[in-house]
Amino acid sequence: MSIRPLLALVLAFCLTVVTACSGGADAVERSNITYDDIRNTGKANDCPVLAESARGSISLTPGGSYELKGICMHPTRVFAKGEPSNKRQEAQFVEGKILTRFTSSLDEVYGDLTVSDSGITFEEKGGIDFQPITVLVPGGEEFPFTFSSKSLNASADGAAITTSTDFEGTYRTPSYRTSNFIDPKGRALTTGVQYAQGLVALGGDEEGLEKDNTKRYIDGVGQMSLSITKVDPETGEFAGVFSAIQPSDSDMGGREVVDIKISGDLYGRLEEA
Repeated sequence: MSIRPLLALVLAFCLTVVTACSGGADAVERSNITYDDIRNTGKANDCPVLAESARGSISLTPGGSYELKGICMHPTRVFAKGEPSNKRQEAQFVEGKILTRFTSSLDEVYGDLTVSDSGITFEEKGGIDFQPITVLVPGGEEFPFTFSSKSLNASADGAAITTSTDFEGTYRTPSYRTSNFIDPKGRALTTGVQYAQGLVALGGDEEGLEKDNTKRYIDGVGQMSLSITKVDPETGEFAGVFSAIQPSDSDMGGREVVDIKISGDLYGRLEEA
């Protein structure tokens, strides 16, 4: 009979050690996450987050050398500018559904940060800085576009990164199609025929078919705003939201473009160069 209290004591000790070491069933360190932990979950598309208490600021020295690294932009809402129902109304942005699964975020974007008496300027240099996305709007129409931060040149007021810092600037949007893409009729920019074989009798010069027959690589220009709402001065991390307006894809000149509005989560960190 005297062994029962001893067994109970040993069992309680084991449970305490296991719980303390594991931190609970839901405690998973970011450094311990494996491929199987995130596969088919969509978590790899999410940006890191900061605590609500991260309300500090990071002072910058004019003329100093800084870099923004690890920038992540995760689109959460996408709108397409549709045609008005009548001519007296202006075109309105209509929210759509992102059809692209788990690969819509920009990540590990980096660039130089310049501080001067007139403010702060960020110049993007590289990273995973473009993602092909397709959005479906009510009515069934789909709009492909290349969400991008390429060559982003954005500026902000002040000489510090704070919870009220807002960067605004322009960026380049590459074509959704590459020059080697061949459409269903065999037409392409650098390979294939210039016009469909079934249209030989027209010589490929029919005005109504010219845009489809003559492929062009067309870049676009977007306008982006980065609004910082959280700053951790100890780690140099910041978080917030972004908003961008850019053109949709033109299918290499074959279709009319519309304005696409993207908004979502922002994360990054500041480092001295």
